[in-house]
Amino acid sequence: MTDHERPVEDPALREAQREALVEEFSAFYRATVPGLVGFLVNQGATLSVAADVAQETLIKAYQRWSDLDNPRAWAHRVASRALIRRIAEVREEPVERVPEPTSLLPRPDAAAEWETRHDILRALVQLPYRQRQVMAWTLGGYTPAEIAEELGMTPEAVRASLLKARRAAVAQLREEDR
Repeated sequence: MTDHERPVEDPALREAQREALVEEFSAFYRATVPGLVGFLVNQGATLSVAADVAQETLIKAYQRWSDLDNPRAWAHRVASRALIRRIAEVREEPVERVPEPTSLLPRPDAAAEWETRHDILRALVQLPYRQRQVMAWTLGGYTPAEIAEELGMTPEAVRASLLKARRAAVAQLREEDR
C-alpha cells in the first residue's frame, strides 16, 4: 500500500469519534441498567446476582458497541443466557467485603421494600422457568414477536406461555388474598 492509498488518520477526529461513542454508550448504560436488573430479578435472580450479570453484560456490550444493531435486545438476550448459566452452575464465590451499590442500582436496604411493593414477584417465582422468562421479557417491554425472535420460539408458543403464566400468576395472587 502506497502512502496516498492509506487512510488519513486525524488524531483530533479519532478522539472526537471516541468521545461520541463513549457518550452514546454511557447514555445507553444509564437508561438500561435499572430495567435490565429488574428483568433479571423477574426471571428469578437475586438482586446481587442480577446486578452482577447486568454489569458483565454491559461490559460485553461496550466491547462490541459499534457492532450492535439493537443493543437493548442484545443486552437482554445475553443477560438472560448468562443468568441461565449461573443458575445451572450454582457455585459460590466468597468476597472479602460486599461492594457498595452504585446510584444506578436499587439500594440493598430498599430491595425488600421494592419486592414487597411488587406482589407479582412472588407469583413469578412460582412459575415454571420458561413462563417466568417470557413474563420477564414482557415486563421488559417486548412484544411476543420480539420475544419469539430472541428466545428462538414461535410467537404462538410465546403467547401460549404468556397466557399460562398470567393465569397461574392471577391464581397465585388470589390464593394469597384469601
